[in-house]
Amino acid sequence: MHSQRIIPCLQLKGMELVKTYQFKTPQLIGDPIRAIRVFNEKKVDELIILDIQATMKQRKPNLQLITDILNECSMPVMYGGGIHSLDDIKSIVDIGVNKVILNSYAAENPQAVKMAAEEFGSNRIVVSMDVKKNFFGRYEVWTHSGTVSTRMSPIRYAVEMEHMLCGELFLNSIDRDGTRQGYDLDLIREVSEAVSIPVIACGGASNVSDIMEALEMSGASAIAAGSMFLYDERRRTISITFPAFQELHV
Repeated sequence: MHSQRIIPCLQLKGMELVKTYQFKTPQLIGDPIRAIRVFNEKKVDELIILDIQATMKQRKPNLQLITDILNECSMPVMYGGGIHSLDDIKSIVDIGVNKVILNSYAAENPQAVKMAAEEFGSNRIVVSMDVKKNFFGRYEVWTHSGTVSTRMSPIRYAVEMEHMLCGELFLNSIDRDGTRQGYDLDLIREVSEAVSIPVIACGGASNVSDIMEALEMSGASAIAAGSMFLYDERRRTISITFPAFQELHV
């Protein structure tokens, strides 16, 4: 079994940290550096950073901002957003990002995933799958911040990306994003059982019980979450935190 990880997922809109609800209406959280300092103090093992508007606005990755984030981080970082060439990947890897997350670029050019894996190593290449149900209630993989459908099922897409040598899948439920209704265990299980590479599941976490349930019952190798680590639900305020080690090993 792959080692199980619990990973904060931070969304960037320009220079600001935000959080979406079902991939829409990004709410301002504040300074991403402040959040990273909290996660440093909490001894988080890994961090996901996503620039959610880079592809839609046809922007390349903000290398200066990524560098500032890396200089502050005491943990490995995965980065995604605005990546549309092998040169983009090289630029990100060269400044110290541990893993590069491909989304729209992978869907539009699957062979590029294989080329990237061969050049930089499969362990550095993560393919992001944003999934939601269509009008008929069937899962589909979407790109461009959930606005363009690939018309492909998550299983078919996951198998293809594994064949293209990606080292890991980042599975994000659009329907659960920001809802704090718990993870889509059926979706995670279907994808995890279809591939042999690690699957990071994201979307819907409200508490530690949701995380542990997903790890124990879905087959995911890792769990990512945003809202749970950014909000105090009882007080309805922004509160950046991370569960203590003891809470995650009950």
